[in-house]
Amino acid sequence: MTLPRVVITGMGVVSPNGIGKEAFCRAILAGKSGVKRISRFDPSELPVHIAGEIPEFDELAWVDARERKHVSRVVPLAVAASSEAIQDAGLDPAAMSMEEKREIGVILGTGGGAQEFSEEQYRLWHSGHVKQVSLFCIPSGTMGTIPSEISMRFGFRGYSHVVTAGCTSSTDAIGYAYQHIQAGVQPMFLVGGVDSPITAGIIKGYTLLRALTQSWNHAPDRASRPFSADRDGFVIAEGSWMFILEDYVHARARGARIYAEISGYASTCEAFHRVRMSDSPEEPARAITLALEEARIAPADVHYVNLHGTSTEMNDRVETRALKLALGKHANRIPMSGLKSQIGHAQGACGSASLAATLIAMEHGKIPPTINLDVSDPECDLDYVPDVDRKAQIEHAICNCVGFGSKNSALVLRKVA
Repeated sequence: MTLPRVVITGMGVVSPNGIGKEAFCRAILAGKSGVKRISRFDPSELPVHIAGEIPEFDELAWVDARERKHVSRVVPLAVAASSEAIQDAGLDPAAMSMEEKREIGVILGTGGGAQEFSEEQYRLWHSGHVKQVSLFCIPSGTMGTIPSEISMRFGFRGYSHVVTAGCTSSTDAIGYAYQHIQAGVQPMFLVGGVDSPITAGIIKGYTLLRALTQSWNHAPDRASRPFSADRDGFVIAEGSWMFILEDYVHARARGARIYAEISGYASTCEAFHRVRMSDSPEEPARAITLALEEARIAPADVHYVNLHGTSTEMNDRVETRALKLALGKHANRIPMSGLKSQIGHAQGACGSASLAATLIAMEHGKIPPTINLDVSDPECDLDYVPDVDRKAQIEHAICNCVGFGSKNSALVLRKVA
């Protein structure tokens, strides 16, 4: 049985190193860091002062000032990226019929979702400012209302679901949309990821886990250092990356521009620990292998891998081993890069950021570099494209993602002629 092909026809970006897909494209190919000192609160009393923050993002351009206090920051971030993706795909929700809107679903991936909003509501309550607590503190503090906010904004009447699976959330959201289109459930989805976890409470929590780097407060743009021997933790980040996915025949019929085809997706679980990865690369490698099998390509056919690359010692080491196990002798010749070196770790949105970077690499024939790779780690010895972008013709690419709860997910992309 031949399943319907699924293609990407629109992309929207709000990233620490560029707002809008064109700005993001220029930044990642130039190796521009978006990590900076936190500005939305004074971090001086915390051990970590830096994040992949987007202080120039204008929330009120996307959410009415009267409504802003009733929703999390993730809502304007997601709406902004969604608006660009919809426009980029040549869609006009205002001109759509009800039947057309019923054929478009929304699936959003997020790790913390509205956690930032809830933290603020608790602060108001416990500091005696009860009258300032939002009337919608309960519904707006839940994950499920975030895709609803997007559906309501554009009038889309199809699926309106959220996937939250830690770091793999948006990769899995994209995978689920891909599978639903293949199954003929709906011909089109607005899908991607959003997270905005930059709060004092969240940073304190990650500090307890010893997950964040505390060594680079003096030089934020140097802080995110995947695969470098002197790495000592990740940089927390925010952002949103959204896409239009649709049936290939549907896209061709309306004359849509196609970025690439999603040809494979797979997800596995190590069932090992709520935070730590197993030292074995078996399950992350199996996710990659299964995705390649679904795409019906061999490791020899892969031209680029966008890596998870958090800058944590174990994650980088195990991911390197997993690529070697999945790709065999071809692993050492395939160029790979870590986007988090430029933007930090956007939690559940990181998989969608990886997809956006990979689409740009495929479109422009250039691989974005892994920056801050100053000291080679003997156990991380693949071709990470350090410091400077590299020309490459990419027909097949892998987006790899691993995360909390022993989750592993991978997407395979194919260039459409």
